[in-house]
Amino acid sequence: MTVRLPSQISLPQIENESISNVSVSPAVTPKRASGGFALLDSLKRHGVEYIFGYPGGAILPIYDDLYKVEAAGNGIKHILVRHEQGAAHAADGYARATGKVGVCFGTSGPGATNLVTGIATAYMDSIPMVIVTGQVSRAVIGTDAFQETDIYGITLPIVKHSYVVRDAKDMARIVAEAFHIASTGRPGPVLIDVPKDVALEEFDYVPVEPGKVKLPGYRPTVKGNPRQINAAIQLIRESRRPLLYVGGGAIASGAHEEIKQLAELFNIPVSTTFMGIGAFDEHHPLSLGMLGMHGTAYANFAVTDCDLLICVGARFDDRVTGKLDEFATRAKVIHIDIDPAEVGKNRVPDVPIVGDVRKVLLDLLRRVQQAGTKDTPNQTQEWLNLINRWKEEYPLEVPHHADSMSPQEVIVEIARQAPDAYYTTDVGQHQMWSAQFLKNGPRRWISSGGLGTMGFGLPAAIGAKVAFPDEQVICISGDASFQMNLQELGTAAQYGLNVKTVIINNGWQGMVRQWQEAFYGERYSCSNMEVGMPDIEFLAKAYGIKGMVIKNREELKEAIAEMLAHDGPVIVNAYVTKDENCYPMVAPGKSNAQMVGLRRQPKKASLEPVYCNNCGAKNAPNNNFCPECGTKL
Repeated sequence: MTVRLPSQISLPQIENESISNVSVSPAVTPKRASGGFALLDSLKRHGVEYIFGYPGGAILPIYDDLYKVEAAGNGIKHILVRHEQGAAHAADGYARATGKVGVCFGTSGPGATNLVTGIATAYMDSIPMVIVTGQVSRAVIGTDAFQETDIYGITLPIVKHSYVVRDAKDMARIVAEAFHIASTGRPGPVLIDVPKDVALEEFDYVPVEPGKVKLPGYRPTVKGNPRQINAAIQLIRESRRPLLYVGGGAIASGAHEEIKQLAELFNIPVSTTFMGIGAFDEHHPLSLGMLGMHGTAYANFAVTDCDLLICVGARFDDRVTGKLDEFATRAKVIHIDIDPAEVGKNRVPDVPIVGDVRKVLLDLLRRVQQAGTKDTPNQTQEWLNLINRWKEEYPLEVPHHADSMSPQEVIVEIARQAPDAYYTTDVGQHQMWSAQFLKNGPRRWISSGGLGTMGFGLPAAIGAKVAFPDEQVICISGDASFQMNLQELGTAAQYGLNVKTVIINNGWQGMVRQWQEAFYGERYSCSNMEVGMPDIEFLAKAYGIKGMVIKNREELKEAIAEMLAHDGPVIVNAYVTKDENCYPMVAPGKSNAQMVGLRRQPKKASLEPVYCNNCGAKNAPNNNFCPECGTKL
């Protein structure tokens, strides 16, 4: 067996040997079983209820065992997708919605390579998944056998870890290790490649229960360094313009309640990244919504002017920072993250804290409580007043055109009628408008961030609906993205999954068109989608599901209500303004304060006072040193 070595894992390169210490109860009696049965039984023992997959030649032995397992009613159910990419995205959506490990199956060759985009999507967004692929028999590996691909090698850059099972006796241990690695530390996808003859091979099977493996080279740090936490508390107490910058790590660790407590304790405004949406209630007065390229103006102004940036489970991504050397230049930085490779990668923090976000914040709050509050309750009031003025002057706007319905109107109406739904999106303008206006709760925002995968929305919604059959699940898509994986309507139809899909149809690859307009001299090369767009009502009918069309705002409210009331999957084709652009927008290479599309231009930064990082005194913008304490500004 060969293993991959990402930055957060240090495991020995060993062939056909265990890389872990496995604790097995001596009372367990071995059972004669196949490798395929051992795989499925191990998945069941690790709490797997659903597998998303598609059969094929090399993985047929496992599917044959699956047939027997399902017939015996042991609790695992297989969801047959129409394309392996749909399987990966569905497992991803399931994992994001539940916080559990998502599982998908694909066969060798094209089946395995069809999974690659979904694996990369999960890797970029740190989503826990276990991917099982079939492989040609061991004897012909490396001979270019029929449907052979080196999926282990192909996926090395986009998995947290990977295995090729060389001996059926290793199956239980490998599954236990895979789940442990996928779900601990910084989560991520783990690949298990199973040769056909390994799946068929019978051996004396001894189960390995969850938590019974120990990987000597893999010990993620979960508890923050006490000295660093104390240093962070000191910076927070001294700050007059603090800002919480919250990312997907807060969602992964379930830290939303601790973030709320910290924000309210010190009156700190909170901005989230695209992946951090839901980690803080956007209806809360301290919420600034999303920051970055298409973030709110007030979040971007705040990050530009803050004196302390508390980064919680985020990675200073380029879509957040804009021009990196102009990002939060006046601020000291506290960076809390479980992955040490992310701390200092793009921005060197003043106080780095490696650990699980929730555990670090719990420790921080406990220490503050033990020490007693020493800060004044109005310490950040002037800062909050400034932010509230920005909120009034630069709100997110919903355009109302006389002759057409704006995309924002559709999304706002959906959010009004289904405020607590699980939302998935595809990628493009509709995705950014959804991020701006939906105001989701924790784990109810499911969208491809790092990779930006068109076609993600519908299969991810299927995964979320399988996880929560009694909850509303809505996919907001675009007319271009929808066509990437529309075949998964067949999956929704087969299993009667009550998923609602709303297509924001402007006849374009919307974000591509916007960039071509703004940066490529309005040369709209290959971005119009009107010719060849299917008739959605007829398409829905072909799959045996309900299709609807909305052409104007007069129809909007009743149509959304009808969609939500229907018992079964629905596709809604909402025709919107063709040339609506997504604003605000930070152009590539610009600082976050330089947004386009604002209703009014902000005052020049030179008119704003500068606050001393040491004593908090207000200084004229042209001061180089604070007259109160002499600190360099």
